[in-house]
Amino acid sequence: MSYTGRCYCGDLHYEFTGPIHSQILCHCRECRYLSGGAANTSVVISEDAFKWTKGTPSIFERSDLEAPRTRYFCGKCGTHICVKSPPRPGMLVLKIGSLDDHSWFKPESAIFCIDKQPYHILPEDLPAYQRVP
Repeated sequence: MSYTGRCYCGDLHYEFTGPIHSQILCHCRECRYLSGGAANTSVVISEDAFKWTKGTPSIFERSDLEAPRTRYFCGKCGTHICVKSPPRPGMLVLKIGSLDDHSWFKPESAIFCIDKQPYHILPEDLPAYQRVP
């Protein structure tokens, strides 16, 4: 299956082919900084299956961390598209809000619930972990 997405202003477009390795809600503090307060709603995909089809993303890595995440975003509108995460080599964590259609998304787990706030409501029967399983 093929998926497409873009940033808010349309300067960046991408596509990837399945499979989707996981569908997650991440409540860690870092993700909540990037989302503006909510959990990071994302899918994990193979880096090799992803390609930019329009534009070149801006990149951010924190210089104060030993193994920082590499964040890809639109330099014009600021939309955060995906992350390369050292604990997941060869994978990308893709924000589902940037997909053209994400109506199919169904989280399989919630992680870093140790940082979850009282206003974060989890779906019933969703496996929830204090950190990562």
